[in-house]
Amino acid sequence: MSSTQVTIKDIARVLGISPSTVSRALKNHPDISKATKDAVNELAEKLKYEPNAVALSLKHSRSNTIGVIIPEIVHYFFSSVISGIEDVAYEAGFTVIICQSNEKYDREVANVKTLLSHRVDGVLVSVSKETKQFDHFRAIQERQVPIVFFDRIVPEIKTDQVIIDDKHSSYLATKHLIEGGRKRIVHFAGPQNLLIGQQRKEGYLQALREAGLPIDPALVVVADSFEKAITATNELLELPNPPDGIFAVNDLTAIGAMQTLQRRGIKIPQQVAVVGFSDGRFSGITDPNLSSVDQHGYEMGTTATEMLMKRLLNPAYDAPARTRVLKANLIVRGSSANF
Repeated sequence: MSSTQVTIKDIARVLGISPSTVSRALKNHPDISKATKDAVNELAEKLKYEPNAVALSLKHSRSNTIGVIIPEIVHYFFSSVISGIEDVAYEAGFTVIICQSNEKYDREVANVKTLLSHRVDGVLVSVSKETKQFDHFRAIQERQVPIVFFDRIVPEIKTDQVIIDDKHSSYLATKHLIEGGRKRIVHFAGPQNLLIGQQRKEGYLQALREAGLPIDPALVVVADSFEKAITATNELLELPNPPDGIFAVNDLTAIGAMQTLQRRGIKIPQQVAVVGFSDGRFSGITDPNLSSVDQHGYEMGTTATEMLMKRLLNPAYDAPARTRVLKANLIVRGSSANF
């Protein structure tokens, strides 16, 4: 009989006693004789009996499990967030179930259903690019399951959330390009249904306004992937007055732009300077190295999980929903260094 098969009923059957007697003996109940306790514990040890964690969680109304929904795990930013989440969860005695939406709304809805069916105690979410309806998140709240949004949040849902100062960080990145003498700066923007897309665009526009530079709608292009950046960069280079600077919503977009520029013989940063966002591992291996805004993914993961644990581990905690804003910083490297 393997350890995964042994139950209280198995022990009871071998000893010829009731399952309830075995249960009480294992808990050292005073009503059970020492001889019975010794017999039960000896057999339990011999059969390598282990309590059923799922059954215990059902009894105590807690699964000691939290769910995480992310757009894509392949991004360094999200993998670093997960590291932070798992470190805090592990210390608190919780298991983490990770789901990917793959940037699809339908997949995200399915993720929520899966996590609720597994009776998770709480959920951490960064929403997909496609998400414009939020009933699936309201369903989580209706189950009285705490939810914390991170990075990509839903302002319409009143709950705890962790973000970085996207607008200010983007302002600083664009200002850096302006201070380097750039006057025709492109912004490769993210989807405008996401708050991060809106905020990063607004930071870019603020820097242009402050510097007295004209705002050209042709220089704001929704391009948030490596492939889209290649297409957009090629099109922009055909303009009568092509750009001399690029601020991208993420690093992969910036790298797509850099590779396109280099294939066309354009020097970086001498002719076109480039800045990305997230400061992932790729930023340090491009040539030249990519300047980028460090999002501090690990800190975001730990902060979000600590906020969730505060509600899970303190039943009396009933504070209003909070938004934690983490400070990001620009890491200047060769792709935008002044020359």
